[in-house]
Amino acid sequence: MGKLDQKIAIVTGAAMGNGYGGARGLARNGAKVYLADISEKVHETAQGLRDEGFDVESVVFDVRDYNAAKKAVDEIVAKEGSIDILFNNAGVIRVKSFMEMSDQDRDFHFDVNIKGVWNCAKAVYPHMVEKKYGKIVNMSSVTGTMVVDEGETAYATTKAAIWGFTKALAFEGAKYNINVNAICPGYILTPMAKQIAVESNPDNPDSVIDGIAAAVPIKRLGTMDEIGDLVAFLASDESSYLVGTQIVIDGGSTLPETFGAVGA
Repeated sequence: MGKLDQKIAIVTGAAMGNGYGGARGLARNGAKVYLADISEKVHETAQGLRDEGFDVESVVFDVRDYNAAKKAVDEIVAKEGSIDILFNNAGVIRVKSFMEMSDQDRDFHFDVNIKGVWNCAKAVYPHMVEKKYGKIVNMSSVTGTMVVDEGETAYATTKAAIWGFTKALAFEGAKYNINVNAICPGYILTPMAKQIAVESNPDNPDSVIDGIAAAVPIKRLGTMDEIGDLVAFLASDESSYLVGTQIVIDGGSTLPETFGAVGA
C-alpha cells in the first residue's frame, strides 16, 4: 500500500526533468498521475512510466493559458471525481544580464513562472475547496529566495514571487484543509543541466558537472528521484502540519556565507 493510494495528481512541466521526477515519485507512492506539459513529448514520458507499471496519463496544455489549464483540470475531475494533488512545476529560465534582458524575455519568465503557477493553482483550487482537501506543491528555487547568480535577474524575481504566493495561498487555504508548500532545489542532475554543461564545454561537459559537484558540500548533484521523494512527502498526509513552508533541497549549497567559497 502506498501513502498516496487513491489520490489523483497533476504535474505540470512533466515531460522531463524535475517534473518527471515529481510525477514518478507520486506514482511510485500510489497516486494516479496526470503528466501535463506544453510539449507533445509528455505522451512519450507517460508511456515510459506506464511501461514501469505506474498508473499515469498525459495531457498537453500551456500553463500560461488559464482557460486551457481549467479545461484540463475540469476534465480530470469529471473523469476521476476529484483532484487531490498539484505539483506546480512548469518553469523556464533564460540567462541574460539585466541590461540584455528584453521586455519579451522578462514577460516570458513572468508568464510561465508566475502566471503559470497562479493559473494552475486557480484551476484546481475550487475542486479542493469543495472536497475540503488538497495538496499544492509549488516549484520555487534557492535562486531568488536565498542566493542569486549573474544573469538570472528575471528568473530570481519569479522564484521569489512563488515563495510569496505560496505563503499567501497557504494561509488562505488552511481553513479548507488545503496544504500549500514550496520546494527550493539547488543543483539537480536533469537533462537540462546536462545540456547546459554541453553548451558550456562541448569538449568536456562532464568537467562542468564535476565542477558544480565539487562546490556542493556533499560533493554531488541532486537526483530527480530525490525531488520525487520530497514531492510525494509534501503531497501526503505525513506533511499535514507543514503549512506555507519552503523546503530547501540543495546538498547544503546555501549553508556557507559565500557559496563560491565551498571547498576552497
